[in-house]
Amino acid sequence: MGETAFVVGILLLAACLCLGYLAFRRVRLMRGGGVDVCLRRRPAVLSKDASAGWHFGVGRYRGDQFAWYRLTSFRPGATIVLDRTDLEIVERRAPLDAETYAIPNAAWVLRCRGRGTDLELAMAPGVLTGFLSWLEARPPGLSTGYRQAS
Repeated sequence: MGETAFVVGILLLAACLCLGYLAFRRVRLMRGGGVDVCLRRRPAVLSKDASAGWHFGVGRYRGDQFAWYRLTSFRPGATIVLDRTDLEIVERRAPLDAETYAIPNAAWVLRCRGRGTDLELAMAPGVLTGFLSWLEARPPGLSTGYRQAS
């Protein structure tokens, strides 16, 4: 009995340390200018289940790059880095009914293409405004591939 309790205690301590690290990482990313963004690598048009594949994360702007850090990852660096010189917004839409449970507080979903790869970003209206401003602030002569509907 004593040995089993010791092993269970060690496992609980390890789980608490892991959760503590993830919480610390999120706070550090958000204090450094991060924004909440959900990401899906397989767009809804290619997926059978509209709510599948979404991951919560924190996005940070670094010059011409948008770095996305997955919240449940122990990787110290960014999971995905998008370069605005290669990024094109293919579609902007409201979340599907099935997606509203997978991406809380997201008012818009953007299907983006960068370097031949499609992915989707879900973000709240304020984050969307900042993202579009960052994307449109590219040097003159480069098109975003996106025209906002009036």
